[in-house]
Amino acid sequence: MRTAPIEMGSVGTLDFIVCDDRATLIWLAQLAALELHPSLSLADEPDRPTVLAFDLDPGAPASAVQCAAVALRLRELFGELDLECFAKHSGSKGIQVYVPLNDEVTYERTKSYARAVARALERAEPELVVSRQKKELREGKVLVDWSQNDRAKTTVAVYSLRRREQPWASAPLRWEEVESLADDGDPESVRFTGAEVLARVDEHGDLFAPVLELEQELPDEPTAS
Repeated sequence: MRTAPIEMGSVGTLDFIVCDDRATLIWLAQLAALELHPSLSLADEPDRPTVLAFDLDPGAPASAVQCAAVALRLRELFGELDLECFAKHSGSKGIQVYVPLNDEVTYERTKSYARAVARALERAEPELVVSRQKKELREGKVLVDWSQNDRAKTTVAVYSLRRREQPWASAPLRWEEVESLADDGDPESVRFTGAEVLARVDEHGDLFAPVLELEQELPDEPTAS
């Protein structure tokens, strides 16, 4: 087992476990490390994010249904830029959208870019989207949380279980499932247990594998339409 010392802003330097083999994963399981939150960087290059990430968090009475609608808007926006993106359920309430980069880019660039995207969506869909964290602004809307694109933050890992009474998994979604969720309005349709996720991998393979491999370059920052 190895660790990677990483500077985490005001928190100071933390030693992160590098889980890159089966033995370390078993060790973490034996410690009851149920919910895993990695950086958006690789351990050997902590200053270089590998993805652009959007955490879509619904403010009640909004749910994953409204998050699905926003996720589809993100896919449309990035599709117009010839960029692929991938969705996963957070395992909690919302949906997360990842744009693989795996290119030479900085957190300064990705954070600024994600903020510009969130604000453009808010201007285009003011009744659906909010880009600011204030709770009084979030009722019935979807927070497009761009702030996760930060060297000092972590995001729940794909396939991680969540520490809840029912430990739903943070599971990759097919875009057909996101479209169905937005149309049918059943938030439970995208909640999966650990056993169900394993069955999905057997059926569909690793839907999130391209996030680790696909190389894409960010174009200029978007503006509101």
